Amino acid sequence: MMPPFTGHLRWDNKSTAATSRSQYIPSHIGTFSSTSAQVHPLRSLLAAMAKVAPFLVHHATPSPSLKLHFSPRNASLHARHSTPGVRCAVATPTSNIPITNPTGSQDEDLFSFDRYMASKAVTVNDALDRALPLVQPERLSESMRYSLLAGGKRVRPMLAIAACEMVGGDEAAATPVACAVEMVHTMSLIHDDLPCMDDDDLRRGCPTNHVAFGVSTALLAGDALLSLSFEHVARGCAEHGVPADRALRAVAELANAVGTGGLAAGQVVDLASEGADVGLATLEYIHIHKTARLLEAAAVCGAIVGGATEEDIESIRRYARYVGLLFQVVDDVLDVTQTSEQLGKTAGKDLATDKATYPKLMGVDGARAYAAELVASAEAELDRFDRARTQPLRHLARFIAYRQN
Repeated sequence: MMPPFTGHLRWDNKSTAATSRSQYIPSHIGTFSSTSAQVHPLRSLLAAMAKVAPFLVHHATPSPSLKLHFSPRNASLHARHSTPGVRCAVATPTSNIPITNPTGSQDEDLFSFDRYMASKAVTVNDALDRALPLVQPERLSESMRYSLLAGGKRVRPMLAIAACEMVGGDEAAATPVACAVEMVHTMSLIHDDLPCMDDDDLRRGCPTNHVAFGVSTALLAGDALLSLSFEHVARGCAEHGVPADRALRAVAELANAVGTGGLAAGQVVDLASEGADVGLATLEYIHIHKTARLLEAAAVCGAIVGGATEEDIESIRRYARYVGLLFQVVDDVLDVTQTSEQLGKTAGKDLATDKATYPKLMGVDGARAYAAELVASAEAELDRFDRARTQPLRHLARFIAYRQN
């Protein structure tokens, strides 16, 4: 049996050693048995997060759970882009679940999330295309473009833009950080699919990068995308008149989300957990770092360049943390309920490698109930803002909850 993770979790101004399960397992999880997929009813959902000082990123615990107050929504967008070298057919997702307006607000009735998301995807795809022209050596450029321009829902860039707009900023100011976050995300997918990691050969309905270009080129393409992301924030913010202190803080936020405070830490613990008897505490640690942290950075960077106050940034951070965990919970459920054709990637992979997942530890129904609480809590964090401006982020949380791929 693999013991609970006992690393150092930065939840406040201090580095606190997690020496027992009770120190770091969120209170909403409840107790569970390693021999059962059932969990006790979900209790409170994550404690309030400490404020951060400028340029310092803390990994907050989420805040108390709230009652579900919305109806389901699912929408999807698959942008298409052809790249020299390797071609493939991208699976087209389905989205037929309408949303019922819970408040009866005319603003919500008039807001079209499909149109908003499609518009932002076009903006981001065009900006990414311009940011990454074909240069020598062409094989490296083609490999980078192959994965970066392969479509996808562009959730992270949309988070950055929507957060910026919500606090009074504009799309142009947020686009550089939106593109940078997508570059980092694409890097993580390329590396995650490598034989030494998850060893997958299908991504977004296409052969993975290392299958199309070879392992060494794929590895270098991911490295180059990571480097380009920080250059793009620095140059793009300067070109759009974003104050230097905001740009620097956004760079620090994004960098923290990639290293020991985010992706790398989550991936290491994830790999070490394969085939082990992992509990919910360790699973939560993995996904807060591997998935939620980058989504959080996307929203926070957007808020920073948009000129948000510290209080606004922290509400947006908590919102994005809930949404990040939600994304992974739904991902785990889809892995056991959808086909490879529906997902555009290999279905059942977690089950085949005996990975710990939310459905495995909580049951599918328990995981869905947890997802519902996360959506409610995420939306509650937006109540401090003008309601009309929060519509993209409210609908995004529901979109993630009810997506089908």
